[in-house]
This record gives sequence, C-alpha cells and structure tokens, in this order.
Amino acid sequence: MRKLLQGTAWAAWAALALALCVTAASAQTSAQADYPSRPIKMYVPFPPGGGIDVTARIAAEKLSEILGQQIAIINQGGGGGAIATDTVVRADPDGYTLLYHSVTGITHAAVTQDLSYDWLRDLAPVSLIARFAPVMIVTPSLPVKTMADFIALLKANPGKYSYGSSGTGTAVHLATELFKEKAGVDIVHVPYRGTVAVLPDLISGRVAMMIDGVPAETKNIQNGVVRALAVTTATRSPSIPDVPTMREVGLDYEVPFWTGLYAPIRTPQAIIDRLSAAANRAMHDPAVAKRLGDIGTEGVGSPPAELDAATREQFALYRKIVRDNPALLSGQ
Repeated sequence: MRKLLQGTAWAAWAALALALCVTAASAQTSAQADYPSRPIKMYVPFPPGGGIDVTARIAAEKLSEILGQQIAIINQGGGGGAIATDTVVRADPDGYTLLYHSVTGITHAAVTQDLSYDWLRDLAPVSLIARFAPVMIVTPSLPVKTMADFIALLKANPGKYSYGSSGTGTAVHLATELFKEKAGVDIVHVPYRGTVAVLPDLISGRVAMMIDGVPAETKNIQNGVVRALAVTTATRSPSIPDVPTMREVGLDYEVPFWTGLYAPIRTPQAIIDRLSAAANRAMHDPAVAKRLGDIGTEGVGSPPAELDAATREQFALYRKIVRDNPALLSGQ
C-alpha cells in the first residue's frame, strides 16, 4: 500500500510538473505571438546628432510604424560603445531591448581584451540596417586640395600633423592607421569621445584630419566647413559624388562602414525573425530610402545570417591590423 501511495504521489508530482511546463511553454509561445506588446528600447552608443544616431532615428521611426509599438532611442555613449553593449547583453532576451551599433563598436570588441562580454557569443544578429561611406576630411586651413597634396604634405613633415578619432581601438582609429600604412605617412593620433567632439578642433585646425561617416559630414563638406579628400569605399558616395575613392587616388585601401541591429543572445528565434522581417521592410520603404540617400546612406535590411557574416568579417579585418601593430592600442 505504501508503495502504491508513493507511486501515486510521484505520478501526481510528475503530472503537476508537466502541467507547469506546458503552462510556461504556452505562456512563452503566447508572448512571442503577441510580440511586441509594449515599447522597445533601442540603445545607440553614440551622442545625439551624429551620423549613426541620425540613421538610427530614421530606422526606429519606420520600425515603430511597422511593429505597432514605439521604439525609444536611448543614447548611451562611453567605453567605445561598451557601456551600451553591456546593457543590452545583460537585458532580458525578450526582444524589448536592442542594440543599434556600427563597425566602430564591433571593432572595439574585436581588439579589446577585458570587456565584460564576448560579442560573437553574447549578441544575436538581427539585421544589417544601413551602409555608408567613410570619408577622409581635413581642415580647410591646410594648403591641400587633393589626396596627393595631403600625402605630400605629411611626407614632407613627418609627425607634425595630427588626426582625431572617436577613441583608441575604434574603427575610425584603426582605419586611419591602415591609411598611414598604405600611404607611408606619419601623422599623430589624438583620441576623442566620438567624432562629434573632434569636429570643432578639426575646423579650427588643432587637428588636421579625421575619417568620419558621410551622413555626419555631408552638409559640412557641401558648405565648405571641412574639405573632403576621398571616401574609403569601393564606389563614390551619391551625396558627395565629386569626392573620389581611395583607389581612384592611387591607394590600395577599402574600409566600409555599416550599422546593424542586435539582440541578447537567447532572444527567441521567432522574435529575431519578426524584427529582421520588419527591418527588411523598413529599409526598403521608398520614403526611408530617400531620407537615407539624402545623407549618403543606403538602407539594407537583411537576414540575421548576413549581419553575422559581416560582423565576423570586421572582427578578422581589425584584429589583423592590431596583430600587425600591437602598439596601436597602447597609444604609442
């Protein structure tokens, strides 16, 4: 009799456990089916007003319309993007906390050893959002009109001039170091907290040069506030069509910039797919394409696998740059 009662009790517990599991699974399925049912936070690790922030806001506006919920932009800079990235990595993987980041943050993660997260392990790719050309700009006070003029000036004055970047170990920093190698010049690195902070010193002539995204600099170039020498992509930017590519000015140099949307790694695949489909639809909307095109940016929208491949490609590129010159990260 005791064994029978024990068996009955275990059966009851098993039935209860199964019922709880079924209930939890049902609740999870329902939550995924209803997604999104409340506003979504999108962390942007850059100050308001910069090129990445502008593209994030254009994307968020259309995504809010498609998903039926507001996507709130949260600008959280610092640490080369690490602070915002860590916030998203630690968030509940429910699709309500997302990261909108660029090549800059991925580069920082690729070459920094002591981060609290592993980008490839802790973040789930959702979609490529936009592509845009980086452009090399110089202060108008320099006596140069072309890239050939600038390279000749640097070679005649090694170590005299400086360039600004968005921080040590960022894509802007390492892309410029790659330019130095390709051009055979010596120009001193001065790190800032974002390219927006570099601009006043560039305009005044305190630093001679910077690489920045075309979206942030189109108006400055058109208004003559800064002088553009070349873009670093394979083709010219439609918003500044008179500016040549690096290859057109004789340098074997190509560095693309893009932005992507990520979620915490355990976010359900159904939610990832919902977000990816919404991003694809948003980025191919004619009005969005027009707004992005006006600032020299191409809307993309992609499956998660395409963003994953692009991310891994950037990891390989910038790790090689640092491996070939490890002193870069020490500020030397």
